[in-house]
Amino acid sequence: MTRTGPAPALAAAIACAALFVAWEIGARLARIDGLPPASQALAQVPAILGDPEALLNIGASLRRMVVGFALGVAVAVPVGLTMGRSRHVAAFFNPLLMVIYPVPKAALMPVIMLWLGVGDASKTLVIFLGVTLPVIYHSYQGSRAVEQKMLWSAAAMGMTAPARLVRIVLPAALPDILAGCRVGLVLALITMVTSEMIARQTGVGNILFNSLDMAQYDTVYATIIIIGALGFALDAAFEWLRGRLVAWAEPAHPILAGTT
Repeated sequence: MTRTGPAPALAAAIACAALFVAWEIGARLARIDGLPPASQALAQVPAILGDPEALLNIGASLRRMVVGFALGVAVAVPVGLTMGRSRHVAAFFNPLLMVIYPVPKAALMPVIMLWLGVGDASKTLVIFLGVTLPVIYHSYQGSRAVEQKMLWSAAAMGMTAPARLVRIVLPAALPDILAGCRVGLVLALITMVTSEMIARQTGVGNILFNSLDMAQYDTVYATIIIIGALGFALDAAFEWLRGRLVAWAEPAHPILAGTT
């Protein structure tokens, strides 16, 4: 039986409020220099968002993230779908993915910096690598789940293999693809910040470490709050879009949707 729970936005607000209250109490009891109360960190958020230079840094981060994410999806979806329908393609890519997957993408940043420098190209490439693997995996799983009889019927009617991939496999695998894209979006945010913390020129990672170097701990935590809010907003927007594109599919997280 389906039960109606609190609205997701209200539940998220309650959880965040509880976290900030616990943070405030814990910081005031611990009295650690590197842990300011939540009220001090929250007070710095408007100051950061009102600073034109900080907004330029945030904009630079979002630009890298969007480009890396878009390139990752554009490459990963065709690769994953083709792997799911071709044993030869899967046999070629599987060993490569097994080698690359366990490696933290931030660990590749020093090597990539040697190739491409410390500019946008190196950071975008790290984001690209972080996005591609989950999207390939979910595209592969979605492609393998397509009914073989549908493909046989399309082939019998004269549809070519590329046409079957686009007109049958892609729509059928779309829920899995979007699930992979959602994971990739979170990883894009993570790799964006970590790459900017290593190659410090512009971006929210640069704001974070500059504040840490100057012992401005309230600004450090305020930046973390902004990053968290940005991730929450992007995930919520993507989930809204996913619900519109594949409304016929099962919800990705039924508990978060307010049902059990």
